[in-house]
Amino acid sequence: MRAKVLKRKISLRIKRKRRIRAKISGCEQNPRISVFKSNRTLYIQAIDDVKNNTLAAINGRKLNVRANKEGAVKIAAEFAKILKAKNIEQGVFDRNGYVYHGVIAALAQSLRDNGIRL
Repeated sequence: MRAKVLKRKISLRIKRKRRIRAKISGCEQNPRISVFKSNRTLYIQAIDDVKNNTLAAINGRKLNVRANKEGAVKIAAEFAKILKAKNIEQGVFDRNGYVYHGVIAALAQSLRDNGIRL
């Protein structure tokens, strides 16, 4: 991809991210579930914005999953188990500026299917 086009795509995602983060926030009982997607893997965190604390996190590299729909379903199922072990049943989904489509939508749906209310 050309450098100019890539720079524009990243700047638009950052604008969407700021717009989303201005509206949502998480607390200890209802954390913000933030997703980061690279070309190779996915990262998910449950964040308490009141105390500025990460409650739970999972790394797709350690589970050997790719950043595709199948990988998103697997990592979301594991993350739901971690959240349930910490007695967290619901959260606020932060798509981090990514379009709610494909991998991000599959991840959110898998979290819902595994008992986490978003």
